[in-house]
Amino acid sequence: MILQPLAPVDGALPGPVLTEIAAIYATNRAFFELSGDFPDPARITVEQVAAALADELAHDGAQVLLARSAGRLVGLAATLAHHPDPASADPDPWIGLLLVDATAHRAGYGRTLAALVEDDFRAAGRTGLRIAVLDANTAGMAFWQAQGYTALRRARDRERGRDCTVLRKAL
Repeated sequence: MILQPLAPVDGALPGPVLTEIAAIYATNRAFFELSGDFPDPARITVEQVAAALADELAHDGAQVLLARSAGRLVGLAATLAHHPDPASADPDPWIGLLLVDATAHRAGYGRTLAALVEDDFRAAGRTGLRIAVLDANTAGMAFWQAQGYTALRRARDRERGRDCTVLRKAL
């Protein structure tokens, strides 16, 4: 698996890549039904995905990494170099979203993608990594705990006030 940063070209995200990413989003209907990130999780559009990615990339220190295996887009990770609240004393970078093509779940892509993200932050000298998992996302919680993340605290997410648990892994 290789990771490639998603980079705007002339201020816009490339159309063919957006189409690939939208297909990954569309396979994850169950997650988006939990998250409420899209008005109709059964009909996620390229335009909605472009807007969601632009929102991710608008944060200082944000990056969207595309995961490819044998040339095929199998997932993506949105990361933040630091907590989005400048007043936060939180020293760790964050994973904002890790999404794998749902037709390939349980093939190890998520585990590999998470490990590569961790390796990148470790190589940058970071000592921990955090993620907030929606409390309703029991499968997501099990996944992150299996990767060695431990619960720090309960919280409400910054975007929509949803109940979540903040997890951390020492790097």
